[in-house]
Amino acid sequence: MSSAFFLAAEPGHRFCLYHPGVRDGIGCGIVYAHPFCEEMNKARRMAALQSRRLAAAGYAVLQVDLFGCGDSSGDFADARWDIWKQDLQVALGWLKSRVDGPLGLWGLRLGATLAADVARDPGLGIEQLLLWQPVSNGEQFLTQFLRLRLAAEMLAEGAAQTGVRELRETLARGVPLEIAGYNLHPELAAEIDTLRLAELVPAVKHVHCLEVTGMPEPKLSPASQRALDAWRVKGLDVRAAAVTGEPFWSTIEVSECEALLAATENSLKDAH
Repeated sequence: MSSAFFLAAEPGHRFCLYHPGVRDGIGCGIVYAHPFCEEMNKARRMAALQSRRLAAAGYAVLQVDLFGCGDSSGDFADARWDIWKQDLQVALGWLKSRVDGPLGLWGLRLGATLAADVARDPGLGIEQLLLWQPVSNGEQFLTQFLRLRLAAEMLAEGAAQTGVRELRETLARGVPLEIAGYNLHPELAAEIDTLRLAELVPAVKHVHCLEVTGMPEPKLSPASQRALDAWRVKGLDVRAAAVTGEPFWSTIEVSECEALLAATENSLKDAH
């Protein structure tokens, strides 16, 4: 039976959902890192579905709302990359005391990139890294996020009042921006801007990367392929696959992707 609770973490506390693995199961623990801003809300159903299915397969899964997100402490305006990394470290510590087997990190979109960054620390004992649609280039991701502000201006006033360059200049001056209902602090924006997945080489035994595409013959995105190839050169065991489906983290209506759920279970099963 899943349970909700607040986990103490500096500053304040983090809202968590815990899905204990079935008895006599695999005994591994997995911490889930949600995506950025509104993508987190759109993806909640898929995260819950996968968590329950993994728990039924014997994994203990901990979903955590990062600082300034969801029902956790703090305002999004005060969120920072290092605080989010600490949140996952605290969550891993909590889970480690409750499972017998090894630990894993699972993340979606920017949460996948965050998970990869955290997994660089060999002292955390993370054996598996599960990436759903990872953000491979933080600069491009931030630009796409800034464009939401321009789109809102066009809807409200018939034309965008600014451009991406002007928005970036505003952040560079240390001025926060309100985008799609979220106050983005310049420090967090700068941290995201520098992220390159290929450079975040995780200290893990197995990497599972799964992506969703609308193509009838699904293929991994070239950007992810390049990043994973760079990891393979470093000696990592990387398993990657793509499935056909909708981008559930950004669809207008909440949607599901059964193919991704099944592919995730199969990939993890093959690693044991």
